Amino acid sequence: MPEVQTIRWGIMSTARIAAKVGQAIQRAAGAELVAVASRSKQRAQAWAAEHGVPNAYGSYAELLENDQIDALYMPLPPSMHAEWTIRAAQRGKHVLCEKPLATTVADAEAMAEACRQHNVQLMDGVMWLHHERTEWMEQVLASGQLGQLRRVTSSFTFNWPQWPEADFRLDRSLGGGSLLDLGYYCVRATLWAFQSLPAEVWAAARYYRNVDVNLTGVMFYPHERIASFDCGFDTQFRRTLEVAGTDGSLLCDDFTLPWQEAEASFRVRLGRNRVSDYRLTGCLQEVRMIERFGQCIRSGQLNAQWPADAVSTVRVCEALDRAARTGARVAVS
Repeated sequence: MPEVQTIRWGIMSTARIAAKVGQAIQRAAGAELVAVASRSKQRAQAWAAEHGVPNAYGSYAELLENDQIDALYMPLPPSMHAEWTIRAAQRGKHVLCEKPLATTVADAEAMAEACRQHNVQLMDGVMWLHHERTEWMEQVLASGQLGQLRRVTSSFTFNWPQWPEADFRLDRSLGGGSLLDLGYYCVRATLWAFQSLPAEVWAAARYYRNVDVNLTGVMFYPHERIASFDCGFDTQFRRTLEVAGTDGSLLCDDFTLPWQEAEASFRVRLGRNRVSDYRLTGCLQEVRMIERFGQCIRSGQLNAQWPADAVSTVRVCEALDRAARTGARVAVS
């Protein structure tokens, strides 16, 4: 693959998150946002005019036909991810797909395989993994100072003042539900901390229109390890992560996105009295995600771990969904 200095991006959908990631593309080094597509040409043109994007398309297929685009950001409803990722891969375009990667393991695996076959990069949009703070936390976990890791506890919730009845997150057929929208981050945090899949999972949920709007999950691991999390659309805004071991713990109370853009922090407690606070500035996780994705494309060395981690997250979420609906423990396979 010839070296590409600037990665030219297209955005497939004018969903609300597209504005944030679109701005990140425009701010990232070595990236250029050149096109946006919507099912409505008028909506695409309005979005393009507002955000300074030169090309607007009235269908996703038109966007794929633009041979000047190297990479796509895809914030479509989850049920549409598989079809359009596979079609993008067939057109030779790298795909940054909004989370969850897919609604089923079968779709996630098909997406990863299509991208592998066509030699394009696939990654899900879990932005916090690309923050420099996450690298610092990884160093703490790898250092052994927490002792043997025993438990991961996390939460990601917010409270809708009014239920948005037309929102895809309240439509199971489109991939809705708090597990795939919020719990996906907690599951990924557990896989990140323990570096492996759980053996079994259990979950309980409250449902509205057959969609889990509040869910608690437990992930059972070998070697005396366990993880638990809760997610939901009906509880005060929380985004906490704690990794605890035999000798200490790491606590981050805003792991999915720092409360303050200018500063990110976490705390390590060893024993009862040794407390260390870590703070860093100058990193915007969405910009760094775009830059890391672009660097991978420019290098010609695709990162196989990114799609593998995304597929694993879908695998665990699928098992948790089954557990919540049956009330039984479910093996992760």
